[in-house]
Amino acid sequence: MEYSKLVDIYEQLSSTTKRLEKTHIISEFLKETGIDDMEHVILLLEGRVFPSYDPREIGVASRLMLKSLSTATGISADKIENEWKKLGDLGLVAELIVKTKKQATLQTTKLTAKKVFDNLRKLAELEGEGTVERKTQLIAELLTSAKPVESKYIVKTILGEMRIGVGEGSMRDAITWAFFGAKIGVKYAKEGNDIEVEDREVYNRYLDAVQSAYDVTNEFAEVAKTAKSQGLGGLKNIGMKVGIPIKVMLALKADTIEEAFETVGKPAAVEFKYDGFRLQCHKDEYGNISLFTRRLENVTKQFPDVVEYVKKNINGKSFIIDSEAVGFNKKTRKYLPFQNVSQRIKRKYDIDRMSHNFPVELNVFDIIYYEGKSLINDEFQKRRNLLEKIIRQQPKKIVLSKIRIVSEKNEVEKFFRDAVNAGNEGLMFKSLDSPYKPGARVGYMIKFKHMMETLDLAIVGAEWGEGKRAKWLSSYTIACIDENNNFVEVGKASTGLKEKDKEGLSFMEMTKLLKPLIISEKGKEVKVKPKIVIEVGYEEIQKSPTYASGFALRFPRVEKLRDDKGADEASTLDYVKKLYNGQKKS
Repeated sequence: MEYSKLVDIYEQLSSTTKRLEKTHIISEFLKETGIDDMEHVILLLEGRVFPSYDPREIGVASRLMLKSLSTATGISADKIENEWKKLGDLGLVAELIVKTKKQATLQTTKLTAKKVFDNLRKLAELEGEGTVERKTQLIAELLTSAKPVESKYIVKTILGEMRIGVGEGSMRDAITWAFFGAKIGVKYAKEGNDIEVEDREVYNRYLDAVQSAYDVTNEFAEVAKTAKSQGLGGLKNIGMKVGIPIKVMLALKADTIEEAFETVGKPAAVEFKYDGFRLQCHKDEYGNISLFTRRLENVTKQFPDVVEYVKKNINGKSFIIDSEAVGFNKKTRKYLPFQNVSQRIKRKYDIDRMSHNFPVELNVFDIIYYEGKSLINDEFQKRRNLLEKIIRQQPKKIVLSKIRIVSEKNEVEKFFRDAVNAGNEGLMFKSLDSPYKPGARVGYMIKFKHMMETLDLAIVGAEWGEGKRAKWLSSYTIACIDENNNFVEVGKASTGLKEKDKEGLSFMEMTKLLKPLIISEKGKEVKVKPKIVIEVGYEEIQKSPTYASGFALRFPRVEKLRDDKGADEASTLDYVKKLYNGQKKS
């Protein structure tokens, strides 16, 4: 497939904010896409070249892109940088300078989507001496052959700045419409920006089949290829694979014990809510163990201690378990807040020292695959019983989560006090007969805290400080996610951080995280790629015309860095509205 066809789709998607229209555009495109092109086309539509669980990264920053643009066009890097400062978007700069240069010297050859995809994947594989030059040449090779508008999207894909609004929901629906629409009577009414469905119940079954296949593969490319070549039967036969993470089941929140019981039913399983980080542990039939975070990051190398705990204390040739790794103080043996051990997730060096200085205990609370069989449709109580049979508990290494089966409010209150006294955040309520629903916030699992709810917000901008803070980004523009998956601002947070690293999360640490993500600068203000998530406390939520969300946080305070969460997991605008409405009643 010619890359220009894909670029035309990018342009169409960028021209509308309507989710259904985007879905229609993608579905029509997928109908025309051949099986051989499906993998790279789907990934490129998502703005990536590797599946979400694949740890490889393209590894090209803005400075290297400036050099590549200069190499491809013969225009000086300084001149290109000046245009960047004006436009604030290197993709637009690439389109502009390639358009100018095309009129003079560059020869255009037709690029294919596969050629672009292959070159971008090669960027991630280069290492060692001469890497910068080889990366520059690979990018320049594409830009030299690209049309101006193609160069824009090549640059945006490399820098991870596509922002064309292709979310998981749109891709799932597009696959359903493309390959099953005719069978289930889906019609898209373009003028009305709506769809007509002959039988909504049948339509939902097909949607669920596509979603379920994605939940256990985390690859829309595989789902689309299967849907096109094998139909509904093929989708139903897609199973999870040990070594490839599935999305973890997520919990809803309840403000009261009564609300939690109403959602999950009585009796319910009530479990300690640990202040750690999610670890999905895989063991394959060859004895290989892999560990993944809730963001599907492979952190096996960072936790050799956990690998040993799993290897020695869980009986089974192959399995996938869900757990929470919680840090603890070596002297007092008491649990520590997540922030104290979060640095282990990103650590690539001094692993043994980190394991010794920041030990963790693995608290296992679910199992979703065992000895070649998926357990996600088994009821929770059955899954829990299996865990109790196969796990040999060793305190401060690997244990089963603390759990009670309760029906009364006073039982919950007593267990809640036990949880908090042990250094935990609160409780989880679980329905005894519920399946495991990957990636979804459903009423099978509820989290309950007796405190003002914080918000997990993405940093989309910052300001350089003044005086002794002049070298730090010390004020952060924070945003939630609206219904169109856009980041909308809810305020600025500048308190809660420390000036010295040893005192906790510091301005220096945040500056190191944010500097590589800077998209544009204007005076002291910078815009950053939304990748960093922080937990934010506040006194009150107010209505505000100042921010795009329509709300502002009063006295926001940075509580901690949530590097276990991706920006797509930031709190939603709907949730901000719910908290706002709830506080008005109190």
